[in-house]
Amino acid sequence: MSVAVYLPNPDRCEDWCVMLRELLPGWTIEPLDAVQDPAAVDYAVVWRPRTGDLARFANLKATVSIGAGIDHVLADTSLPQGVPIIRTVGADLTQRMREYVALHVLRHHRDMPAMLAAQARGAWFQPVVPPATGRRVGVMGLGNLGKVAATTLAALGFQVTGWARTPREVPGVEVHAGVEGLDAFLAGTEILVNLLPLTPETTGILNAGLFARLAPGAALINAARGPHLVDDDLVAALDAGQLGQATLDVFHVEPLPKDHRFWTDPRITITAHTASLIDPGTGARIIARNLHDFDRDGTVADLADAARGY
Repeated sequence: MSVAVYLPNPDRCEDWCVMLRELLPGWTIEPLDAVQDPAAVDYAVVWRPRTGDLARFANLKATVSIGAGIDHVLADTSLPQGVPIIRTVGADLTQRMREYVALHVLRHHRDMPAMLAAQARGAWFQPVVPPATGRRVGVMGLGNLGKVAATTLAALGFQVTGWARTPREVPGVEVHAGVEGLDAFLAGTEILVNLLPLTPETTGILNAGLFARLAPGAALINAARGPHLVDDDLVAALDAGQLGQATLDVFHVEPLPKDHRFWTDPRITITAHTASLIDPGTGARIIARNLHDFDRDGTVADLADAARGY
């Protein structure tokens, strides 16, 4: 079998090739840009492929996303139709997101940004906050990552609500579904966590209209995708006091440009798309297993639904 690998960073691309060669002996694994015979390529393992990259491979059996999301694959306007897309998910990625969400919900809950600012001024600052049982946290998106994040927050004692496209049951979480359930989900939410997949329907969902329905002074945590957020609306909501703080892990352009206003806004905490950053060693093992199983059986549990966008 022949596999073409693409990541924007050539050094990281070669690292992934080395790991996959060790895990798939007898397979041909090479960087996508080094492929000499496109017709021989059976599989593509990619992160943010360029438009036209995958269309080169006339006999492609499946594309593997190096990550849980497939929006970066679907963004290719020349993407071959009907080729299955395999997501990369697993306990390692889920645990990382669990940690990230718990960390930043607790930071906002205990008003750590204000305490750090007070420390920088040499000020003795003792914020009075409710216990977790008195704080309402909303999680948008209840897929693999969102469900675990929501149950983790519930275990910490928070009042957790969830919002998903379709109804579902999550232990310890009050779930709202569909457009008709969005108002009830947002009402009174003091910390909003976005873990939605990026689809045409969810692009720009974090906007002025949504912020206005949160509790005044609410905090926003976006650990899903940059295009979920309307940047200007976030700044306006912070300026108006409708939002008090924000933690952003994802952006419209990554890396975030050095001159972007978010860098110097003390109300915004920036992390560099690390919430559920895939560990190459673990990720390569998941991908190798999925490639082996798909080549044998023609399917795997981690197949995405391209029509839904995740």
